[in-house]
Amino acid sequence: MRHILTTLAAALLLTGSLLAGNSEINTAGATGIAINGYDPVAFFTEKKPVNGDPAIKVEHAGATYLFSTEKHRDLFAKNPEKYAPQFGGYCAYGVSVNALFPVDISTWQVRDGKLYLNLNPEILKAFNKDFEGNVAKAHTNWPKVLNASKY
Repeated sequence: MRHILTTLAAALLLTGSLLAGNSEINTAGATGIAINGYDPVAFFTEKKPVNGDPAIKVEHAGATYLFSTEKHRDLFAKNPEKYAPQFGGYCAYGVSVNALFPVDISTWQVRDGKLYLNLNPEILKAFNKDFEGNVAKAHTNWPKVLNASKY
């Protein structure tokens, strides 16, 4: 538990510098690329992270999503809410504790038909200890956390 708290404290310090100019979606700085350029549909169809192609993209909620195939782009465009990561692609556990943290793509998981990302593998374990409770807290906190980050 102490290591989790230390990790969260470090993430808070890092996040302060990442939030300048924050939009609704966690993007790669000025590029506006969502989820570090990974294809969001691939997590569902290929069951793994797949790099997107900058030539195959869609704008959604203020961010640019990249896709590995045109088929994936078209699936996303038809139903972005199905494929877009929860909580704007920020760390789901972080949102559950009222904070925005960056993510490690290796922490991805699709549960209940939704894509969740977390700060690191240790935080993923903490998030999954009470998955349903943490998701409920994150949904409650999301609007407040997002609005607080804009100031």
